[in-house]
Amino acid sequence: MYTFSNRLKIVSIALIALGVLGYSISYFSAANTSLQDVKEMLKAEASDHHGGGHGDTAHNETAGHHDTKKTHHEAEATKMGHDTKQNMQQHNPNAHAEHVMHQIHNRPYSALYVAAFFFFMIALGVLAFYAIQFAAQAGWSPVLFRIMEGITYYVLPGGLIVLLIAVVAGDHIFIWMNPDVVAHDELIQAKEGWLNKTGFIIRGLLFIAGWSIYRFFARKFSVAQDEANDNKNFKKSFRIAAAFLVFYIYTESMMSWDWIMSVDPHWFSTLFAWYVFASMFVSGITVIALITIYLKSRGHLPFVNDSHMHDLAKFMFAISIFWTYLWFSQFMLIWYADIPEEVTYFATRIADYKLPFFGMLVMNFVFPFLVLMNSDYKRIPWFIVMAGVVILAGHYIDVFNMIMPATVGDRWGIGLAEISAVMLFAGLFILLVFNALTKAPLLAKGNPFIKESEHFHY
Repeated sequence: MYTFSNRLKIVSIALIALGVLGYSISYFSAANTSLQDVKEMLKAEASDHHGGGHGDTAHNETAGHHDTKKTHHEAEATKMGHDTKQNMQQHNPNAHAEHVMHQIHNRPYSALYVAAFFFFMIALGVLAFYAIQFAAQAGWSPVLFRIMEGITYYVLPGGLIVLLIAVVAGDHIFIWMNPDVVAHDELIQAKEGWLNKTGFIIRGLLFIAGWSIYRFFARKFSVAQDEANDNKNFKKSFRIAAAFLVFYIYTESMMSWDWIMSVDPHWFSTLFAWYVFASMFVSGITVIALITIYLKSRGHLPFVNDSHMHDLAKFMFAISIFWTYLWFSQFMLIWYADIPEEVTYFATRIADYKLPFFGMLVMNFVFPFLVLMNSDYKRIPWFIVMAGVVILAGHYIDVFNMIMPATVGDRWGIGLAEISAVMLFAGLFILLVFNALTKAPLLAKGNPFIKESEHFHY
């Protein structure tokens, strides 16, 4: 049995405490930002632009581009019955300052939501990977099943936290939750049958319940199989895994529409659900590898060998390529077609998020491609850890890029709100996952493929 070390427990609790403290400071700082504060800030920014010589031109070009965005800014303009930012400002001289103030107020909610979803999607990605191993009757992976079961323990609390933040944040993240916006926006009105708060909550609870029920029974049958004299529990695991994967494909798609894509309710992409899946899948597999390497370095998992690590690294490499394929397919088709209601999604991100947008591509594709291409490197733990840390950081930035442009616009940053939110959920994730690992032996000895897995070499 694995024992949760006091040192790791203290680290996780310290992360939670520091995260709560830092986030509280950032939240109250943003919440107490007044309209007058924003006006003074904008005046100082305008002064800086004028002092830069060519800054006026750049500022005007950027401002002109902002008018085309499908963000909270446009929603506010639509709500007031105007087509452009200029008309809105003629109606209300403080409109731009009020909009910036809303963006500043939105940032703590968005930072918390991004971090919460990121750690939740890791657990959900692992749950899918775990089910695939059973459905495929894979012979290489049973020695890793208890690691996967520990990580998937986070699905239920993590999912409920994401849903709770979404509901509490309301129109700070999802503008369709604002009745005034919906009343003056025909596009959102046409989607009210789906985009309504009651349906959002009910669907979210059904998703989480379905994922958690599968995890509960899969874990129950896995542990029961350890003491069984036959393979009845394994056969049950196989059947429910196959059924769950059908349920998962549908619910993961709907979840990605609800929890991510609807932050931009005017925009849609038929590839988006697959894109989110690829991100959570590679993040989940990466965390399996990192936790396995950590436990092995502490003297646990003597039955895990270089070949197992090689296969995990191969999956990290392969799914990073798959993610890039989906990213390019979505981006290229939308950018080439240049349909205004579609291309605005990428135009906004390229205009205001150049560093995270293109940096994410380097972190999620170029770096793992170069580092993990060599077969020998896939067997070196510190190479896998290095690649894994960059992949996880890159996919956090991926989620960041999905949420922030629609909620905070060009008022983004990686500051106290974002860092403290990551610390909070990292601490919670470590605490719950490693505590779950103590509940059963780290080797699923009753699995009929366990001997094949223990002697897996190539």
